[in-house]
This record gives sequence, C-alpha cells and structure tokens, in this order.
Amino acid sequence: MNNEHTGKIILINGASSAGKSSLARSVQQHFPLPLLHLSFDLFIDGDILPMAQIRAGTFSWPVLRPAVFEGYYRCWPALAGAGNHLLIDHIVESKKDLQTMIKLLMGIDVFFVALHCSAAELERRERKRGDRRKGEAHADFRTVHAFTTYDLELDSEQNSVPENAAQLISAWQQRRSPSAFARMTAETAVD
Repeated sequence: MNNEHTGKIILINGASSAGKSSLARSVQQHFPLPLLHLSFDLFIDGDILPMAQIRAGTFSWPVLRPAVFEGYYRCWPALAGAGNHLLIDHIVESKKDLQTMIKLLMGIDVFFVALHCSAAELERRERKRGDRRKGEAHADFRTVHAFTTYDLELDSEQNSVPENAAQLISAWQQRRSPSAFARMTAETAVD
C-alpha cells in the first residue's frame, strides 16, 4: 500500500485523560501537512453510537464493541490509502488491538507516539473532567504502554501542550526507518 499517494499517520497512544486530544489539536494547527484528527471520542460525542440505548440496556456495549472497533480501525488504512494524512489519538487497550492495528497499517508510514502522565495526575484530570468513568484512567495507566514500542515518548505532566507539539513535529520531521510500527510488524511476522 505504501506509495507516494498514501497518507502518513501519526498515532498518539496514552491513557484516558493523558492529554492526547489537546496534543493532537496543537499538532494539527502547526503541522506542515494537512492532518485529519481522528479519535474514538467522535463516535461518542458525534452521536455515531446509539449511546441512549446502550445506557438504557437495549443494546449491549460488550456485544457491539468488537465490531465497532474493528470497523473503526479499518477506517484508518482506507483514509490513508485515499491520500489523507491522519493524526489519531487513541488508547491501545490490549496487545490484540495493537496486533490488529499493525496488520491493518502494514506498509503505511506510521509514526507512533506515547503520551505519558502519572497515575495521580490522570486521576486528578479524570475527576476534573467529570465525563469519564471513575478508575478508567488508572486502569489505562497500568496497561496502555505495557506492550508497545514507540518512535517518540512525551510527558504531558512535565511539558506543556505547545512544548510537546513542537517536540512531536520536530521528531516526525527527523524520523528514521525502520519505524516502531515497522519493527513491531517484523516482530509479529517472527512470532
């Protein structure tokens, strides 16, 4: 799939409330290429999911979730394959999800970024936001970076959003092959 018409992808992984969306918005405003910002929050905030029926128990989220996420992940290579450059903020929740992403994005230029934040700060942000389930950030903190390899690691607690955005853009411009995704693809082929 990798040709001059395929879009490039920047994938930011971090726990809930780590600041992924804020970082993505800042990067998007200053990036030298037009970036489409994708986040699963669009499915929730954009009324794509039938949230009222899920909350009421009419539809089971655990039943719907696998197909919804599989379709969401499949959108990424479709958009990039059409020539769009993507900036995706996401929580990689499991090794299985990561392996799905690696398989689907094989041959696409993916720059994989970690956004770190301490558990205490994540919990503080989660309480302040008020729109997340209690404990979600802490659960993510324990797993989100446990099985991944990155091209760049940033800290949203130690650095400001503009500082992290500038660092990400600079690192992307100086990136080298093989990328973290290419290395993980090679490791997956060996397993």
